[in-house]
Amino acid sequence: MQQFAEYSHAIASLGLWALLSLILAGLSTKGRTPENRCDCGKPKRDYANAVYRADRAFMNAIENSGPFIAATIAAILAGAAPFWVNFFASVFIVSRVAMAIVHIRTENQPARSAMFMIGFVCVVGLSLLAVIAAF
Repeated sequence: MQQFAEYSHAIASLGLWALLSLILAGLSTKGRTPENRCDCGKPKRDYANAVYRADRAFMNAIENSGPFIAATIAAILAGAAPFWVNFFASVFIVSRVAMAIVHIRTENQPARSAMFMIGFVCVVGLSLLAVIAAF
């Protein structure tokens, strides 16, 4: 729709978020063996194990989906400044891709935390844009 054309990057970010979540879902099931699983089927808590880290990357993405999607859609529907909505949504996606890579491939907690905080700030920014635009 033409009325949402100004928010193309934010809308594309929502689509990319869906794809990233699906990719992480697939990665979170790879490599599970009886030796590295709890009775519940989840990987045993062990950050040295890439299988556990992949599961945590997926669960972290799921935990952040609601706030990101809600804030982005609210900002778009409220008519918040397209530049900032697109900026925050795009930076969120980049930070989350980087976080997933760092989370799965390394045990680098400071880098993972930094990527999380960038995404967190983006969601807060989108939320504030939505609230300000609504009033």
